[in-house]
Amino acid sequence: MKIAVIIPSRYGSSRFPGKPLALIKGKSLIQHTIERVKLCKEIDFIAVATDDKRIFNTVKSFGFNVFMTPKTCKTGTDRIAFLAKKELSKYNAFINVQGDEPLIDPNLVDEIAKSFKRDKALKYVTAAFKIKDKQSIDNPNVVKVVFDKERYALYFSRSPIPYNRDNIKTNYYKHIGIYGYKREFLLNFSKSKMSVLEKTENLEQLRALENGKKIKVVISKNDSIGIDMSEDILKVEETFIAYKRGYKINAKQVR
Repeated sequence: MKIAVIIPSRYGSSRFPGKPLALIKGKSLIQHTIERVKLCKEIDFIAVATDDKRIFNTVKSFGFNVFMTPKTCKTGTDRIAFLAKKELSKYNAFINVQGDEPLIDPNLVDEIAKSFKRDKALKYVTAAFKIKDKQSIDNPNVVKVVFDKERYALYFSRSPIPYNRDNIKTNYYKHIGIYGYKREFLLNFSKSKMSVLEKTENLEQLRALENGKKIKVVISKNDSIGIDMSEDILKVEETFIAYKRGYKINAKQVR
């Protein structure tokens, strides 16, 4: 089982143009993300996939693997599938780590890799974090997920799910945007058409559920702070300062 992590990265974000090259404590966002993933122990290969020469040259400048992908690739999944088809066809599974996740837990990435090694039948794996504040439950920018007793996803939504009609004690889980795919599944998925639910919620993973595919959910005890807008950089810098010795994460935080 050979597993590659690919970090899709694009320059033209509508809310934060040039985001991958934004500096956080003197390093670009994309470099912080790469350095987190390099701490993984279960991964055979790591690279960035981009359609922008500025990002390509920046990643090259600190000696890291980077591939140019066509601008016709609409999503990060499409970029990874493009590489999986030819250049990286020797890998059995791919993990999509978002390029704007400078605090991604390397133990979580490893746990997704180990999920594929433990269960050869798995095709699609993602992650979730137990929500601890009501504000996140009601926030449409925080995607929620519900899953069955075997921890396979039932649904993802920007709305609070489950709907707590009688105000009973229940848990809510935030979806963490990291995805693992078996190569064959990835190639087929990237060629499939957008589904109705996917268009409605603007969530790509709903295409898989709507087509009867199963998504395994790994639970992390560590949240990940992604960067969507420039003001999010301050939150990440404050987190770096809080850790003092960098941003070391205890392996026991993931199960």
